[in-house]
Amino acid sequence: MDDILALDNQICFSLYAANRAITARYRPLLKELELTYPQYLVMLVLWERSRASQVTRVSDLGARLRLDSGTLTPLLKRLAIRGLIRRERSVDDERVVTLSLTGKGADLRAQAAQIPQKLLCSLEVAPERLLALRDELNEVLRSIEMRVEESSA
Repeated sequence: MDDILALDNQICFSLYAANRAITARYRPLLKELELTYPQYLVMLVLWERSRASQVTRVSDLGARLRLDSGTLTPLLKRLAIRGLIRRERSVDDERVVTLSLTGKGADLRAQAAQIPQKLLCSLEVAPERLLALRDELNEVLRSIEMRVEESSA
């Protein structure tokens, strides 16, 4: 019988190692944009929401990326210093901070559009397999989050 505590038998380790490997593949691609991987994720959400003309609150961004404010705040400060985003306190409720892209941040989207294709080419895995994996992981994540919500209710 396999050892239940063997590292290679752990789902968490497979996910962790795959995440690190993919993130490492992104690193040289994102270097051209002068973005870290977490900054890239923030920009993806902001580009997506700006195209839909949606206001983005920091709390909404945190929920979407599953990041707490302690992680998100310094990341957003660095993007603001670079002139890619604006952070503004709501006049109605100063606890609420909204985010918007600057012209420079919006323009960066055109450069970033090449990243997904470059990444796919560098992985040498059939795109269909990666899409199926993404969909399966999204299903697993939804299931886990639903169970967490049920247990905390």
